[in-house]
Amino acid sequence: MSKNAEHFDHWIRTRFIDFNTDLETLYFAQDDKDLIEGVGDNTKATLEEEGRRFIVALLDEGNTDEGFDRAFDLLGNLGLYMAALRRHELTNPDREERSPFQAASALGLHIGASVGLVPRFATSHLATHNRAVDGKIKSFTSLEQEHFFVNANTAGIIGYMRASDALKRIVPLGVSHPITPLLLKQAGDALNDVATSNRKLNDKLDVDRFFYSVRPYYKPYRVGRHIYRGANAGDFSGINEIDMLLGLCNANDPYYAQLLLDKMLFMRPEDQTSLRDCMRRRSLLDQLLDQIDRANTPWFQENATAFLAVCAAHGATASQHHDQLVARFIEAPSKAVGDDKLDQITASGPPLPVLLRALEHLRDLRLAAPRDDIATAHNKIQRLRNALT
Repeated sequence: MSKNAEHFDHWIRTRFIDFNTDLETLYFAQDDKDLIEGVGDNTKATLEEEGRRFIVALLDEGNTDEGFDRAFDLLGNLGLYMAALRRHELTNPDREERSPFQAASALGLHIGASVGLVPRFATSHLATHNRAVDGKIKSFTSLEQEHFFVNANTAGIIGYMRASDALKRIVPLGVSHPITPLLLKQAGDALNDVATSNRKLNDKLDVDRFFYSVRPYYKPYRVGRHIYRGANAGDFSGINEIDMLLGLCNANDPYYAQLLLDKMLFMRPEDQTSLRDCMRRRSLLDQLLDQIDRANTPWFQENATAFLAVCAAHGATASQHHDQLVARFIEAPSKAVGDDKLDQITASGPPLPVLLRALEHLRDLRLAAPRDDIATAHNKIQRLRNALT
């Protein structure tokens, strides 16, 4: 890490957090917690100026060719800074044609292009690749509720990654292999751990603190002229690999293919490669149905039963996310927000009703729910269930 990058990283881990925490304390103490403009202006100006000095030095330094990991880490720090500027209404894509922060945009576009990612922070910067220093992770604030959210989210993501890894190991073995039930059990156990993380979020995360002090840092913002959506907890390949390997979602479904395309550049390159590989694989569900004439054999009964248990566990986590977490932490508190601010509620950009319909669609795919308007795996799953004695 160059000295300039090292100094910027230290600032992100110290004064940057202090500035944001001070501002969140001011905002949250107000009757109108959405009132941002005109509050803490001196702190905002200092945050912007101090960060800009580090960025100008990095831009002048140019490409130090220190490898992907260093560039990726720097992109995350830059993205956190730009997300904070957006949160504090120092920039807003609805009132601008280009980002007012030219140096930050130039550096972000340079790094993003060089590593093959969007030029903003992604989920992995705060989750799976958030390097701790002396026991402390990177964050926007020092608020306990933000740290709880990030850590619980990370635990859930790692659970999905473990489940995906177990399912991918079945591919070269085949669905009739004697070890396949063990791998299916490992996948199911990992998904049950995801469910545990979801329950912790539902039980312990403070709705108001999340909605007013954590969520706003994940809003879309401009880099140069282009608006990049906010980081999303689903921006990793594991959850989609589970979808496709189980056969609950298909890459040739226009809706699902668009989802994959939209998130691809928010993933690290190794995730992109792994996801593309899964897109060409035949699902485990189809492989079991191919051999349904063997339904009376012990291996089929055991492996199909274990497979269905994994599908149920995956559907349960999808239902938790939509019916509990999204409903409680996004949909319900949004009802108190003025109509003029509703169009900027979501991290993904579209208005809240549009996002909720899309999430419901995805939930029902993962549940293999019976629906007449979209193609789900319901009939295939029923056929497999009916083959069990």
